[in-house]
Amino acid sequence: MDFRIFTEPQQGAGYERLSALAIHAEALGFDGFFVSDHYHVMGENDPRNGPTDALTTMAGIARDTKKLRIGTLVCSSTFRQPGRFSVIAAEIDQMSSGRLELGVGAGWFDREHEALGIDFPPLKERFDKMEDQLSILELFRTTPSNSTFDYHGKTVVLKDCSPLPKSLQETGIPLIVGGGGPKRTPNLAARFASEFNLPFSSPTDFELQAERVKKACESLERDPESMVFSSAQVLCIGETEEELSKRSKRIGRELSELRENGVAGTLDEASERIRSFQRVGVTRMYFQVLDEDDLDQVSLLSELLNEFNETVENA
Repeated sequence: MDFRIFTEPQQGAGYERLSALAIHAEALGFDGFFVSDHYHVMGENDPRNGPTDALTTMAGIARDTKKLRIGTLVCSSTFRQPGRFSVIAAEIDQMSSGRLELGVGAGWFDREHEALGIDFPPLKERFDKMEDQLSILELFRTTPSNSTFDYHGKTVVLKDCSPLPKSLQETGIPLIVGGGGPKRTPNLAARFASEFNLPFSSPTDFELQAERVKKACESLERDPESMVFSSAQVLCIGETEEELSKRSKRIGRELSELRENGVAGTLDEASERIRSFQRVGVTRMYFQVLDEDDLDQVSLLSELLNEFNETVENA
């Protein structure tokens, strides 16, 4: 399995905390470092430094790291015009020497739109925006550098658009589509994505949604085996109950709830939780780190995952 770190900067991490965590994750051998794309704090957490812009953050992390895959889970299609988004993404991919991946979503958090004066249309139109965004990213990838393209979408029209700059990755920037919608989400994943992600779900719910995505792939004559299936889970692990209690309090969550809904508890409990997702076809895990200063927890996770991989290899 691939293992990645995932953070929620809208809670107020600030760039320096994020960079330090990414550098630490790279040194420990994690496969990737990803951020959410939100502009407003959620819940009652102290906002500290306020939100960061996901793409600006990725541009910085691209220069601060050397090997780590970097990306977003996920960029809201309501935040950026799709042509401009494609240009920014390609430039970040160049800055990272070809390490960028992009999660693309429809957007859901109305409060952040209201706060910053961003339009928040009804759900169908948000999904239309998402489809246009994915289509234009695909056109930037497939249109030759010396050509242009026109695009007449559901929410946007592009005329005589140059597909530049180009990403460094020969097959284009890998796209991630996720969520629990029963129809349109699986279809968009099958059409455009190299990875399907279902965050904060049980293994049972993951298996159900993954089956929908596989069927959508088959309806488009795409091999479901060409899709990476991944899960994101909140992280709270420790070697003692006292350690676990301190960590859960620092992120404002009940330990019992975390044990039920995340990768949480003792190392044995966490390992079994990861294994339960592996059994339903997950090949990539994103661990949501809500306390960016707790580098010791990430180090402990690295030790757990090394033992996990050794166990799998020797099975």
